[in-house]
Amino acid sequence: MAKDEKGMTDSELHRKLLALWKRGQSDLCEIQCSSIHGSGVYATRDIAADELIIEYVGEFIDKEQSSKRSTLQLERSAKNGDAAVFIFNINSKWDLDGNVPWNTARLINHSCSPNCEAQSRGKKIFIHALRKIKQGEELTYDYGFDVDCYEEHPCLCRRDGCVGYIVSRDQWHILDDKLGRGKTSEKAS
Repeated sequence: MAKDEKGMTDSELHRKLLALWKRGQSDLCEIQCSSIHGSGVYATRDIAADELIIEYVGEFIDKEQSSKRSTLQLERSAKNGDAAVFIFNINSKWDLDGNVPWNTARLINHSCSPNCEAQSRGKKIFIHALRKIKQGEELTYDYGFDVDCYEEHPCLCRRDGCVGYIVSRDQWHILDDKLGRGKTSEKAS
């Protein structure tokens, strides 16, 4: 029986990949075209507030590899308009790169008025509903990007109170100062 460099047989590897694929799927959502950005993820039925929708899965990488991949993904994004970065911070040593085809959650778009949030539990990331979500509604969450790189991440959510950039809500006041405008957080409330 042939084994790979990690000592796994083809059937063991197949079972492991199938288990990973299943973790990245959910009966509560599906991929469709999105007016926000290319593809998006939509509720296949009504979802209750606080309900777990899907796990965000991917490859664990160290911070050095994460930085390299982020830079490459941003460069590709600037050239072809595809989504930029699918990397979640896990802890001081590890990140999770969700840029794998079996990760449905990687296609959930950002919104300045999200209906979901990403929650970490140990080394896993889960997407939960912030409020009741109706069947057919696009799932969105706040990507929480740092205000220091706001110009690299324009927001296309078109929601009431959109601040124009994908910036963590708790940094909107800093963005307002940088842009010399009134307080966005008051406009969005």
